[in-house]
Amino acid sequence: MEDTVHGSEDNSQDPTTANLPPIPENAKVQVEDDVTGRQASITYHDCLKQLGEYLVLPVNMCNAKDSHTKVECGAPRPFEVNIKSRGTAAILEWLCPHGHTVWKWSSQPTFKYGMLAGDFMLACNILLSGNNYAKISLLFKFMKMGMVDRSSFFRIQDTYCVDTIKDFWNDKRAEIITKLQSKGPIVAQGDARMDSPGFCAQYCTYTTMENKSKQIIYMVNIDKRETMRNSVVMEKEGFIRTFDTLRGELNVTEICTDAHAQISALFNKGKYKDSGVQHTLDIWHGSKNLSKKIHAAGQQKGCAILRIWNKDICNHFWYCCKTADTYEEFIDIWMGLLHHVTGEHTWALGECQHGPLVERREEWIESGSVAHDRLTEIILDGRWLKGVPKYLRFRSTAELESFHNHILMYASKRFSFSPPVYAARTMLAGLDYNHHVHRQARRKADGTIQYGKVYNKKSRKWSLYSVKVEKDYSYIVDLQNAIVRQRLSSEGMPRRRTRRPDDPRQHGVLSGVPAPTTEELLQIQVSRGIGQSLPKD
Repeated sequence: MEDTVHGSEDNSQDPTTANLPPIPENAKVQVEDDVTGRQASITYHDCLKQLGEYLVLPVNMCNAKDSHTKVECGAPRPFEVNIKSRGTAAILEWLCPHGHTVWKWSSQPTFKYGMLAGDFMLACNILLSGNNYAKISLLFKFMKMGMVDRSSFFRIQDTYCVDTIKDFWNDKRAEIITKLQSKGPIVAQGDARMDSPGFCAQYCTYTTMENKSKQIIYMVNIDKRETMRNSVVMEKEGFIRTFDTLRGELNVTEICTDAHAQISALFNKGKYKDSGVQHTLDIWHGSKNLSKKIHAAGQQKGCAILRIWNKDICNHFWYCCKTADTYEEFIDIWMGLLHHVTGEHTWALGECQHGPLVERREEWIESGSVAHDRLTEIILDGRWLKGVPKYLRFRSTAELESFHNHILMYASKRFSFSPPVYAARTMLAGLDYNHHVHRQARRKADGTIQYGKVYNKKSRKWSLYSVKVEKDYSYIVDLQNAIVRQRLSSEGMPRRRTRRPDDPRQHGVLSGVPAPTTEELLQIQVSRGIGQSLPKD
């Protein structure tokens, strides 16, 4: 059996190369699992070159052919190892003495049409993690690492990420809506978040949360150009779109918002007056507005004592809203405040509901004084009392305020984003929040709950909060796979990016005033003597 010949065609092969394995081809991304979830590391070129010089290629000589004579080079080993960067990848080349490339190896697999997997995944994950290209690029520059170029990043983001994130969010949202539909009537909370303070906001994100599960059930982004460049009405427009959508999907019996006058008007005498949905107001905003009135009154002559009582009066408002089931019950408890602040705790028609007072911390307000009269005007203000029934459900939108702070992780107010990218970033914040909203409290080794401390500068008090377990972001792999599938099924990136039909930028520039040419501005722009003038040719 040892003398059996299996293939006579190999008898003439050079014995020095007969048993050499073939040179492998560079890895290709065929399916999403070839790149998502794979481990990666930072590698220094010197260490990589050390490895490359140690390795012996399964090639004895250079087989490159001259383009004109078609004669093979035939240069023998050893080959020189050369390393160069291409995007985020390191490319190793083994060169013969004549400069021909014997073999080329890439530290990353490639998609069809040659795109490096590392470049693609870095561009995607910068967006998915809420980071900013400019800052990550600067980090890579300091680390002397290759980076996906700016134009490629924005094309990858726009071509493969934005629409995929939107579809992923809609699928997850549909799952939540389906579960809520089976539970019957729901209570919703709504609140808006502007991308910048004052009257110069470009975007308004109106978010709705289901009151019991605390999950985000709808988000809509309003661009200033969609409201005739009037940022004042963006929150109202966001609420209208939200309310109309949710009424078609769920049995909403109550919706709680902040004390926004335009939204309240929609239910008091506007298009939702006969909607059958109860409009309630956030208790914290009601207390805040009351505090502002008392503080302003405390600035007047003879009313400084009201500032001392401000916090206690607001606490009493919270107590009244929590305790009273009807407007009449609220008035009975609320009116007792005018007696309590004067030191009178029992009167003809009632008494205070607190127990015996051990010690008096604040000075009593004299009955009939200027301060007491001013407080009476605030307490019995008819316009303010008219809105009290909306606070008696004792609702709070504090979780929505927390979510709006969470949006800053994905859409910082210090950076500007195009409308599609801004919407995608808010959806990423919603996915993150919904996935981790019910995290458990972290426990110490002895099984007790771990707490953290936070100091409030305004109240000058410390408070505790329970530390949650780390986020797992397990949904990100599914989102990455969806993005990679888009790349694998595409015909490559378009050379030019086209705007979507619903892109607000089709309405013109944000300012509404077309920008003049650079040459025109150079002629009219004059320095005021502070700093240097613009350089001119």
